[in-house]
Parts: sequence; structure tokens; C-alpha cells
Amino acid sequence: MQVNVLMYNQDDPKKCTAAKLVRFSLAKKVTNISKNTLTLNPFADHTLLNSDKKSIRSITGIDCSWNFADQTFVKKFGGISRKLPYLLAGNSVNFSKLGKLTTVEAIAASLYLLGFENQSTELLGKFKWGHTFLDLNKNLLNDYQNATSEGQIQNIAKEYSLI
Repeated sequence: MQVNVLMYNQDDPKKCTAAKLVRFSLAKKVTNISKNTLTLNPFADHTLLNSDKKSIRSITGIDCSWNFADQTFVKKFGGISRKLPYLLAGNSVNFSKLGKLTTVEAIAASLYLLGFENQSTELLGKFKWGHTFLDLNKNLLNDYQNATSEGQIQNIAKEYSLI
């Protein structure tokens, strides 16, 4: 699956997970978002489901600082906007915080949910803490991957006491 990043350059470039993906040619830096891409948006109305795979040709992560996310995501992006289900961060800055994912965690989670587990693992493998994200969320990701509705996503999150 093609991976894209729209970068706002709001974080330390040395710690930017999207920039690292671009450096390793695991993602393409873009300035525009196409209509057939999954646009990862934590404020989207709909949650990503495995069935969304049939509507997309790529995944685009919006790389911005969490400090500016509410301002950044006010903008209307193209593509098919989806938020991720409840997941725990594995990165050292927001470790185990619900939903405070890095760009690579968000992209890797979406890849996993869409059935691209190997590509998800490959992206996370570029980070010392990448395996931690999968360790924390493996069961959740597997359960979410099998969900066919947003209602089922909510029920899974309740079972894990995330909401």
C-alpha cells in the first residue's frame, strides 16, 4: 500500500517519525491529497474499518504537533477521512496514552487494520520503540481488524475498558 505524509514541520525534525519514513523511502512526502487516499484524521466523523480497503489506493498521514492538532485539523483535507479506533501509544513521549499516536503509529495501525500487517511491522521496525506499539495493541488491532461496523468497534473498546 502506498504511504504518503503531508508534513507541517511543527516538531523537532530529529524526532519526526514522518520525516524518518520519508528518509527511508517508506513514505512519500506530498503537498496535495488525492481523492482515493485514506486521510488519517483524529477528528473525523467515521472510524476506519477493514472494509474501507476497497475504496482507497493509498494512506496519507497528516504530520503535525499534537499541540496544534485542533487547529490543523480544522482545515478540510481531501481523500476519505477516517479516525483510528482507540489505541495506546507506544512511543516514549506519550507512552500508553490513549490516542496520542505518532504519525508512524497511526499509519502502521491503519495498515494493520486494512490487512497489511507486514508493511505495518516494517514501518515500526525503524523505531526502537516500534515493537512496543504492537505489543500494547496486538489484541486490539486483531479484534478491530475483524469489526464490520463502528458499533462493533465501540463494543471492542468497551470490552478492553478503553471507554
